[in-house]
Amino acid sequence: MLRIVADDKIPFLHGVLDRFAEVRYMPGSKIAREHLSDADALIIRTRTKCTPGLLEGTGVKFIGTATIGFDHIDTHYCESRNIKWVNAPGCNSWSVQQYVAAALLNISAEFRLGLKEKTIGIVGVGNVGSKVEKFAALLGMNVILNDPPRQRKEGGAGFSDLESLLRESDFITMHVPLNFVGEDKTFHMINDKTLKKVRKGTWFINSSRGEVAETGALISALKSGRLAGAVIDVWENEPDLDLSLMHKAFIATPHIAGYSTDGKANGTAVIVNRLAEFFGLPLSNWYPDALPEPEEPVITIDCRDKSGEQIVREAVKHTYDIMEDDMRLRFAPSDFEKLRGDYPVRREFGAFKVHLISPPGGMKDLLQSLGFGMQQ
Repeated sequence: MLRIVADDKIPFLHGVLDRFAEVRYMPGSKIAREHLSDADALIIRTRTKCTPGLLEGTGVKFIGTATIGFDHIDTHYCESRNIKWVNAPGCNSWSVQQYVAAALLNISAEFRLGLKEKTIGIVGVGNVGSKVEKFAALLGMNVILNDPPRQRKEGGAGFSDLESLLRESDFITMHVPLNFVGEDKTFHMINDKTLKKVRKGTWFINSSRGEVAETGALISALKSGRLAGAVIDVWENEPDLDLSLMHKAFIATPHIAGYSTDGKANGTAVIVNRLAEFFGLPLSNWYPDALPEPEEPVITIDCRDKSGEQIVREAVKHTYDIMEDDMRLRFAPSDFEKLRGDYPVRREFGAFKVHLISPPGGMKDLLQSLGFGMQQ
């Protein structure tokens, strides 16, 4: 019989594969080599490090990570041992867009900046970065894009070098994979040297990987005022985050930018279907039966005497109040993993309908372009 070891915090997974396999559910960080001696497959998140030390001498033939990133998998080792590995690219990209939108709108409201005509530099323009680009453009922001792999493939038009982006941006947001070596190395790409090129008073947002930015350099840039502020969702040495950086950040959250219920369902579905295909299980195009509905699926906004940005902010905050995540982490930073494991239901824009009272021209189209439904 097929034997599977699975992270017990992967949502919607329990009971799906148990009809076809013996499934052992465990905390992802506790999965060890002895648990895999007779396992055929491993279903994980980022907390399970798939190294030779974990995999050598086991029967694992398939590894599925229900995440966008895969830097926790030694892919070269897996390929050399004919172990199939798969990730779920783009599964939570709308969730991260929601997170960045909430962060930008909170900064704008708190510091009375106004996002229109401000410049946002997006480093990494893949599944996530391209959705952040769309949101920013819809709000009238100027967008600078940096993505060397795409630039090599598509040509230079539309892309900027990193130095120009750092120099010209009011906001910098990171959406790159973690690469430790090579032409597209991203480990500590944000450091003392690169931060010296940033315009004084710029905002920094990181929801990619903590190791992309050097912690000490961020703290120094925040202390000196080189950075006006930071939004940090990902941390070096997670779950042991740097408390100094947490205290300096305007918004600090426990690696949950991509944790919408929709994004989790998407990630689980990708891995279940790829595993079923690999082992020939009779599952096809599986998806969770029903996602939990939002408590208040209709958003009513009286648009009178409100700017377009204020209306969008009200709609976004109804779907997701980022400051609640910030408060939970600051209250108990040692509960980092628990905050992730017990994360509440968060639905994306598409799960909501907006009812506008006296809307300005074009507002319905803008909200629909962001993914909201409209209630007449």
